[in-house]
Amino acid sequence: MDIQSSLLTDLATRIVIPLGNRTALGGNAMQGLTPEITFNDQALLLLTPQISSVPEKHLRNAVGTLAHFKSQIVDALDLAVTGI
Repeated sequence: MDIQSSLLTDLATRIVIPLGNRTALGGNAMQGLTPEITFNDQALLLLTPQISSVPEKHLRNAVGTLAHFKSQIVDALDLAVTGI
């Protein structure tokens, strides 16, 4: 999932956090760090510890938005960076 601000268009890379199928990952979410996100009726986990950057040219077109999960995403990033 691309989490980088759209204001940073001059960069050749994008900051991303992978999403994993909750069932395939054993169904265990780490409290606050890997929140459950539902997209297209799929239960996914935000794999915050795997945050990375990738060249923008390697990303496909967006298939939807997870803007309604902004609070959970920012909270997970805060926990990963500050421990709070």
